[in-house]
Amino acid sequence: MASFIRSSLGNIAGFTACVCMMGYALYTQHFLGLEPCPLCVLQRLAVIALGALFLIAAIHAAGPVGRSLYAILLAVVAMAGSGVAARHVWLQNLPSDQVPTCGPGLDFMLDTFRLTEVLEMVLSGSGECAEVKWSLFGLSMPAWTLIAFLCLGVFGIWANLLPRPVSRLP
Repeated sequence: MASFIRSSLGNIAGFTACVCMMGYALYTQHFLGLEPCPLCVLQRLAVIALGALFLIAAIHAAGPVGRSLYAILLAVVAMAGSGVAARHVWLQNLPSDQVPTCGPGLDFMLDTFRLTEVLEMVLSGSGECAEVKWSLFGLSMPAWTLIAFLCLGVFGIWANLLPRPVSRLP
C-alpha cells in the first residue's frame, strides 16, 4: 500500500504539471493572443496524453509490472513530445533564408488530406512555426516545452520505478 501511495503522489504531481502547462498554453492563446501553430498543437496533444497517462497511473493501484509499464508509456509519450518540440526549436533557429514558406492552416489540412499526409506536412514545418512570438530567459516556448517533456519523462520513470522499501522481520 505504501508503494502505491508514493507512486500515486508522484503521478499526481506529473499530472498537475501537465495541467499547469496546458493552462498556461490556453492563457497565452486566449489572453495574450498567441495563436498556436501546427507544431504547437501537436505539442499540446502530447502534453494532454502525458497528463492523461500520469492521471491513469495515479488512480490505478498497479503492481511492479504495471508501474514499469506506466514508466515505459510515460517515457515514450514524453520522447514523442520532445521530438516535436525539438523539431520546432530547430525550425525557429534556421537562418531566415532557409525558413519554409507558410502552409495552409491545420483545420484545412485535416479537412483536405489524410492524417499521414497532415502529420508529414506539419512535421516538415512552415514559416509560422519558425516565428518566435514569446520567450523567457532567451528560450522560446517550444524550448521550454522541450525541457518540460524531458523532465517529465525522467520524473515519470522515477516516480513509477522508485526503489520500494523491503520489509525486514525483526
